[in-house]
Amino acid sequence: MWPINTPKKKSKVKNQKLKVKKLEWEEATDVKKDIRHLLETIDFYHINPTRIFCYRTNGSKSRSYARIWSFPKIFQHALKIEASYVIEVLSKYYDKLNTDEQKKVLIHELLHIPKNFSGALLPHRTKSRSIGKMVNELFKKYKSKI
Repeated sequence: MWPINTPKKKSKVKNQKLKVKKLEWEEATDVKKDIRHLLETIDFYHINPTRIFCYRTNGSKSRSYARIWSFPKIFQHALKIEASYVIEVLSKYYDKLNTDEQKKVLIHELLHIPKNFSGALLPHRTKSRSIGKMVNELFKKYKSKI
């Protein structure tokens, strides 16, 4: 049985400040160049390269190599702007990859863009397709063309 009025233990560390790292991003012109090269080589005709924007981030807590951000229809309509996508590479992980692995990551992100380039995103798996399998197939196609 526990006593009702147990004293609380005092923390040994007083007034310790947590270090908060800021999220920083910059345009990733090298990634944009790689995206353009992939689009031309693999024949992603449905993707408008002028509407793909690329950024490199530092300080993110995400454990992914990269991610793609959509621009939903309601925002397109309200702001009178065409569909667009942002591909964000997380410097902490992406920059450590070799060139081939970086290309696979970018192919993976591009596969999230639907054929109608609507501003929406496709999921990783459906009944008829899996992005993981498609990445390897398209990467082999890419390597055979360069």
